[in-house]
Amino acid sequence: MNSITEKEKKLNQILEKLKNFDQPKKDNSLELGNLKEQKNQLEIEYKQLLENFNFLEKENLKLKQKFEEFKSKDENEKKREQKFSEKIDELNQETDSLLNEIEKWQM
Repeated sequence: MNSITEKEKKLNQILEKLKNFDQPKKDNSLELGNLKEQKNQLEIEYKQLLENFNFLEKENLKLKQKFEEFKSKDENEKKREQKFSEKIDELNQETDSLLNEIEKWQM
């Protein structure tokens, strides 16, 4: 992110220099040409960085969605495990109760 900001600042500085030229003199024509080249290069780099940033944002959204899906699956799995444990507890209680009844009848 810093490089985008830095390049944007450089681009703005170069644009300001170009705006401040009243009339380019013959002595400044070489400097003006260099500044235009730098400006064009910075604009190209800025566009590339912006494309990369947009791509990374999309990837980030995809990963967030996958994470939410995994999180939801995990929560559902935990709920099923809890219900299963409760059923096992109920069955254990019933078994104990039945064993107690059998013991009573055997006496």
